[in-house]
Amino acid sequence: HFVFTLRPGILFADDPAYGGRPRELVAADYVYSIKRFYDPKLKTEHLYQYENAKILGLSELRARALKDRTLFPYDVEVPGLRAIDRYRFELRLAQPAPRFVNTFASAVFAGALAREVVQRYGDDIMAHPVGTGPYRLHEWRRGSRIVLARNPVFRDVRYAATPADDDPQDQAVAKALSGRRLPMIGRIEAVIIPEVQPRWLAFLDGSLDALTMPAEFAPVAVPNGRLAPYLARRGVALRRTIEPDISHTFFNLDHPMVGGHAPPQVALRRAVAIAFDNAQQVRTILRGQGIPAHSMVSPHTRAYDPALRSELGSGDVARANALLDVYGYQRDSEGWRRKPDGSPLRLLRAHSPTQRQRAMVELWDRSMRAIGVRIGFEAMKFADLIKRSLAGDLMMWGYIWSAGSTDSDFFLGLAYGPNADQSNDARMRLPDYDRRYARLQTLGEGAERQQLERELTHLMLAHVPYLPHEHSISSALTQPHVVGYRRHPFARDWYTHTALTT
Repeated sequence: HFVFTLRPGILFADDPAYGGRPRELVAADYVYSIKRFYDPKLKTEHLYQYENAKILGLSELRARALKDRTLFPYDVEVPGLRAIDRYRFELRLAQPAPRFVNTFASAVFAGALAREVVQRYGDDIMAHPVGTGPYRLHEWRRGSRIVLARNPVFRDVRYAATPADDDPQDQAVAKALSGRRLPMIGRIEAVIIPEVQPRWLAFLDGSLDALTMPAEFAPVAVPNGRLAPYLARRGVALRRTIEPDISHTFFNLDHPMVGGHAPPQVALRRAVAIAFDNAQQVRTILRGQGIPAHSMVSPHTRAYDPALRSELGSGDVARANALLDVYGYQRDSEGWRRKPDGSPLRLLRAHSPTQRQRAMVELWDRSMRAIGVRIGFEAMKFADLIKRSLAGDLMMWGYIWSAGSTDSDFFLGLAYGPNADQSNDARMRLPDYDRRYARLQTLGEGAERQQLERELTHLMLAHVPYLPHEHSISSALTQPHVVGYRRHPFARDWYTHTALTT
């Protein structure tokens, strides 16, 4: 049983949907926004964040809408979710879920929407984000430029930071900015420059105030992880951070070519994963801007084990070949592997049409040729890849997941069977894994939870629904007039706490 209390006086940014009147954030907005996850019309890969917690009545409400093919009944009350009064709402669960509160630490899962805005803009709601934060959308040119302007009705929030004791530079900045009202910058312009060279040149000529450095220019900008002298002389500052993310490739376990849990089927996925060299990818494609991953759990989360070493992504071609030989993947007269039943073996990996992904294609092709496995590739837009992945239409694909909090539950949920049409792109369904993960949901911090997290991590590595690739290193560069830039692993709005000198 959870009760959430809102601070009175928090206002949504002005919008025509409110008829020219200020609109306060109230408890009913959260009730409505949580129900949106259950609306069958809105395809989401994050429904399980709520459904696994078993909020009383909401799953049944969704099932009724699916069965009757009717609009989702937002105004029907359920015992598990209701507004107590203007500023309080409560959630009641069918079972203990002590870590469910972490869901509300992420705006992705628990940001509130005003119903009037959704009703006014309908299917075009993505182009009209209206929130209660420090900025509001001023201009958006798709694929080109985003302009944010200070939200004039943003609540009174003051700058406060607790820099590390051994960081005198941060201490000086915190002292200088302490107590200033946020945000300190009136206008943010995000320029979308897809190609890395023009993006880098725009920073060098001063057109950009801040830049997450493209990995391709790491050798000249941050050789050996240190800011290049020519940039330091200009007053450019560098912040390097290991991100709480994981780049991966998933195998669709529903696909007859790479799916299944029988030993020969697992052996194929394991051999493919072992043959791919993560260290080479980090070295040659990311130019050192990452660390090889050994599990599907990201740094900065509680279940992450920096001492864990996995053979996946090791680039051990000899071991991969031996594994395929043992499990009957024999070669034909041309040296290509066939399945144990003698039928053709050919993998197909999807990718987005970017320069980095094209380099990944070359590395995948070389890795698979080394073990005699044919592989083809198909390129398409990211939005189409997401749709096909959710529909289970891709054999193999990969992208990056990022953590929203220190809880590792999201990453362990990537292999949970009931999530198979959501975040579980691999569509893994393993009863032993599912039982352990379900038990994990009922536990708070402690030895039993830590043991279960280790077991789930190792089960995922053993059955190979995913090949973890790397955790990225973000190298952020700022011009001399940018003051107070600090990257937090779970905060994306760094500009809110940043100032510009005149």
